Amino acid sequence: MLYSLLYSLHGSYSAFNVMKYITFRTLLAAILSFLIAFLFGSWLIRKLAELQVGQQIRADGPARHQTKAGTPTMGGVLILFSLVLSTLLLADLTNAFVWLLLAVTVGFAAIGFVDDWRKLRRRQSLGLTGWEKLAAQFALAVAVGGFLLWTNGYDSTMTMPFLKNVRPDLGWFYVPFAALVVVGASNAVNLTDGLDGLAIGPVMMVALVYMTFCYVAGNVKLAEYLQVPHVAGAGEVAVFCGALVAAGLGFLWFNAYPAQMFMGDVGSLSLGAALGTLALISKQELVLVIAGGVFVAEALSVILQVASYKLRRRRIFRMAPIHHHFELLGWPEPQIIVRFWILSILCALLALSTLKLR
Repeated sequence: MLYSLLYSLHGSYSAFNVMKYITFRTLLAAILSFLIAFLFGSWLIRKLAELQVGQQIRADGPARHQTKAGTPTMGGVLILFSLVLSTLLLADLTNAFVWLLLAVTVGFAAIGFVDDWRKLRRRQSLGLTGWEKLAAQFALAVAVGGFLLWTNGYDSTMTMPFLKNVRPDLGWFYVPFAALVVVGASNAVNLTDGLDGLAIGPVMMVALVYMTFCYVAGNVKLAEYLQVPHVAGAGEVAVFCGALVAAGLGFLWFNAYPAQMFMGDVGSLSLGAALGTLALISKQELVLVIAGGVFVAEALSVILQVASYKLRRRRIFRMAPIHHHFELLGWPEPQIIVRFWILSILCALLALSTLKLR
């Protein structure tokens, strides 16, 4: 919107020619997104408190978490509002990938909203059933895979990290593969969102990684030089990524320990799905396992815990996801959060190294 208006003036005022550069609009979107989140955060916390939209704590969770009961939740709305508004204002809205990301983010946010709302109505930590949530997620994610497969200039090949000449063509199997990437990323972020600021830090790190990947993939010369698949139009997605990182920073101002509000499923499910979609658009699907190493570890800890208990009637961890295990070992919450952030930064750097290590 704003991009189209301002760039149309570049013929009369040469200063507006800067709007054609993706890098400039990415920075502008980031600044705007942070300001929106920062300025509206306190107002949203008051509104959520007035509406009694408070966090429901699982009964079997760590005892110290009971003190967090009633903290305003569904704060992910703040991230989404900042992200969507900044993207609409500063991205090229003729780009199909931009609309795909917005649709996925809002669609998964709707699933999270219903889940959060049911928890509030029932006054317990259980919302949608697992099957209800997965059915809705896979329905949206399959649509994402189909859309990408039928997009001009996009193919069904899969890029392998560190192997430049290995690109298996999945054919129609790309659709279920894409759905698995999106749903897996969505639920992994959701499982990580258990401590103050724990999830949003790695989300920002992964978004920065894919801002780089998408920009490179959309630039013919850079893609050729770095020997990565060129995806026409993918560069515009960097604007979305910049807005996502900055919206996360604005939210973190209020979510840092001790948190004034939580993002809830409306935030975690939608942000995870957005990251999965970014991985698909940039043709760097498997790199998401590296960049999102913290999310993978959290999800694997739950899978292993459940499998071990069902097969052996024994638990591997004191509690899953794994951040609760460290809590029960006596680690202070801020220490767990910062150490997980450090691991996330290292994972992000390793993911970026795949651009050259081929």
